[in-house]
This record gives sequence, structure tokens and C-alpha cells, in this order.
Amino acid sequence: MFSDHAFSGFSVKDVDAAKQFYGDALGLSVTVNEMGILDIELPGGAHVIAYPKPNHEPATFTILNFEVDDVEAAVDELNARGVVTKIYTDPDFGTDAKGISRGRGPDIAWFTDPAGNVLSVLKA
Repeated sequence: MFSDHAFSGFSVKDVDAAKQFYGDALGLSVTVNEMGILDIELPGGAHVIAYPKPNHEPATFTILNFEVDDVEAAVDELNARGVVTKIYTDPDFGTDAKGISRGRGPDIAWFTDPAGNVLSVLKA
């Protein structure tokens, strides 16, 4: 029934801003097709698309999780690239001053793309 290829997608307000963020800030391979849809190659070779949506509303959940060997080092590198991690103050699931949640499962830190969609880096 299905081919051997599947992909996911999400909306953004501005494809050019998304291309800069995913390509330059995150260092992923990105292309924009003739319809203005951004193709993002993820580590490992899978792809997701980001499409422009005039009435875009950010996802209320994490849309992409990137596994890393060292969350703190990844946060430091993201911050150096201008990506700001989210600080959560919820007493049941907060983060430290760097934006890292520790000791409640794998270490994880969240950040947003220019459209407000939530992404994370978490301990592999």
C-alpha cells in the first residue's frame, strides 16, 4: 500500500526565515522547491518539509527532536549560533538557567524556530 518513503511536514510564517534558521543556525541541508516549500534533510537522511501558511500558528508540542551525545554542549553551540533555549519555570517540569531539564528522563532542552514551533535536543 505505501511506498518505502514517508515524510512529515509543518507550517511556518516565513520560508526565507525558516531556511536561514534550519540551514544556517542548525546547519542542516535545506532547499526550497518551485512551490516555495522548504525541504529539510535531517541527520540520518530523513526529510521533513516546512510550508508557508499565512495564518500559521505555532505548534503547541515539540515538532522535531534532535538526539545528541551531550545536551549541555549542544545548548552551548546553539546559543553561540544565536538560538535561545526556552526556560521553563514549572515546578513539576522546569529547566535550569541554561534551559536544560535534567533528571526526569533524558536530559532535554527546547528552543523555537522563527515561526514559534518548538524543537528540542535530548540525550541520545
